[in-house]
Amino acid sequence: MLSDLELLRYSRQILLSQVDIDGQLRLKHGKALVIGLGGLGSPVALYLAAAGVGQLHLADFDTVDLTNLQRQVIHDSDSVGMSKVDSAIKRLQAINPEITLVAHRRALDEDSLAAAVAAVDVVLDCSDNFGTREAVNAACVLAGKPLVSGAAIRLEGQLSVFDTRRDTSPCYHCLYGHGSEAELTCSEAGVIGPLVGLVGSLQALEALKLLAGFGEPLVGRLLLIDALSTRMRELRVKRDPACAVCATRHG
Repeated sequence: MLSDLELLRYSRQILLSQVDIDGQLRLKHGKALVIGLGGLGSPVALYLAAAGVGQLHLADFDTVDLTNLQRQVIHDSDSVGMSKVDSAIKRLQAINPEITLVAHRRALDEDSLAAAVAAVDVVLDCSDNFGTREAVNAACVLAGKPLVSGAAIRLEGQLSVFDTRRDTSPCYHCLYGHGSEAELTCSEAGVIGPLVGLVGSLQALEALKLLAGFGEPLVGRLLLIDALSTRMRELRVKRDPACAVCATRHG
């Protein structure tokens, strides 16, 4: 049940017929893992907490740096030098004390990542390197958990949802293969703040749709965002029947 306080707090989204009381209850009982509390993870965590997702599992081994503050809006000047997880928890508790926050302050290895993924209903990859994305994808495929993946660099962003519970859904590896460890990060190539805010907000929206059970998730589709011209394109993405990561699950 929802308390009177919760009914008031979430009243604006409960008014939506697609959410209603039942959807809000699903959010209350939902569990999400946010991997990375930087430019993408900031809006993701803020919006999921504000929306009433019952358990947020927060994973980041880094500390807040002054250069982060241009885009990582969950942190502030007083957080510089603090663990990003602790900084985020402080902010999220102030926004919504009704939810439970679970901290992962160390880098997740294969075993701890598998356990963290298995403990939630949806995973949001807000990391900034290909190795982490590959590991998170593999863990999600193994556990059968939907993955909301976002990326942004310079003035370009990407977003997709990989849900191998659906027979037709590709996984991250189907789309990107083995990738390249030489890919630049935001600290090397730069990024405009509102772009990561946009991609992260869309990631949060996709997670809410998955948890509350409304709308059409971005499965089998890749959203491409060009911030320079303010244009978006959508590409269809098919599952690779020979994928080294998800083929055995579908087979």
